[in-house]
Amino acid sequence: MPTKTRKLLSKSLFRLRRLFRRLWARTWGFALLALAAAALSRVLAPFLPASLTNLADVGAVLNILAVLSSSMLAVTTFSLGVIMSTRLAIISTITPRAHQFVADDPVTQRVLATFMGAFVYALTGQVLLWTGVYEEGASAVLLVVSILVLVLVVVAMLSWIGHLTKVGSIPATVEELEEAMQDAFADWRARPALGARPVARDAPPPGDAATTVAATEAGYVQHVDIGALNDAAEKAGAEVHVTAPPGSFVVPGAPLCHHSGQMDPADIRAAFSIDRTRAFDQDVRFGIIVLSEIAQRALSPAVNDPGTAIFIIDRITAHLVGEGRPETPEPPTCPQVFMPVVTPADLIADGLAPIARDGAEKVEVQDRLQRAFATIASQGDRTLADAARDASRRAASLADEALKLPEDRSRIRAMAAAVQAAGASGM
Repeated sequence: MPTKTRKLLSKSLFRLRRLFRRLWARTWGFALLALAAAALSRVLAPFLPASLTNLADVGAVLNILAVLSSSMLAVTTFSLGVIMSTRLAIISTITPRAHQFVADDPVTQRVLATFMGAFVYALTGQVLLWTGVYEEGASAVLLVVSILVLVLVVVAMLSWIGHLTKVGSIPATVEELEEAMQDAFADWRARPALGARPVARDAPPPGDAATTVAATEAGYVQHVDIGALNDAAEKAGAEVHVTAPPGSFVVPGAPLCHHSGQMDPADIRAAFSIDRTRAFDQDVRFGIIVLSEIAQRALSPAVNDPGTAIFIIDRITAHLVGEGRPETPEPPTCPQVFMPVVTPADLIADGLAPIARDGAEKVEVQDRLQRAFATIASQGDRTLADAARDASRRAASLADEALKLPEDRSRIRAMAAAVQAAGASGM
């Protein structure tokens, strides 16, 4: 890949990252390491001193391995039950889109992988000892390795106990969500079009980009390999105009992009990763939508928790005006590719507008929304400030119809007027 596209997330790297987030991938990785440790015991046995070999009794080692295998099986089963209960609780009380963080959580994966790896190691060691595959003295190696495995298990249990005290809570779930969307937000701030040339979402492709490449399956665009598209366009002396950026839902026959010149449609389709669900890696809007859903669930009559909604408003505001925003975006690194950009207005519409709608009758929520809009409008980004003022005006209109007390309506009107006046004065 050329140097200028080296920093972009390729499709292969995207798939590899997704694979290692799977619980089974890390668990089986630890299990394979356990098998390797058991196999190496036979290799290392001849090199051990006689004093150490005589110290380890085969019967004692078998008893240790039996206890380890039985206890790890029980602990793994219990832990899986805890995970399933937590996922169901998150689905019912927070948002269905957040349940995947429990399975993708690195602490959970590391702990379960340690338990499962210890079980596989202990079971394998017992089988090999009983069948006589090990040479004399191998039990000493197994004893040393078993002690190391026990240390790892104790450390994993301590980590698991600390993790269980907060897993499934709203602050912990929001923290995991923000970690998942962190890379997407950093890319959006630095490269709004992910390295391509930014264009407006409703901008039509130029006349010379007359060839359309359509999707062959239904689903959400999870990832677009901008570097691969740019390389293909450079070879063909063409331009690619993406019409289905990450987060778009496509059906068979829907356009993925338009291009000029002669390009292989299969190569272009290969740059688009399409699946049944949305992903956070390039889809900055998805993270904001999931955050907003947590607040919307909290504002439902069945939950009636405006405090959580206020917490989410603050977190969305922190992301919109977050630290590390460059004064000017990086120049495009893939100049042959054009892609629609996510605007601040899109993020405010996805995140804060639904909260304004569902919390229209709660003055404390409307108060915090207007404060959030004022904070956003005071930033140097003009497009962000304009979007905040428009959202402030709309939220005030919703509150004016829903709030019952005249003094509450007057208060929200005054706050919204201050947001508009701040914009007019150039703040």
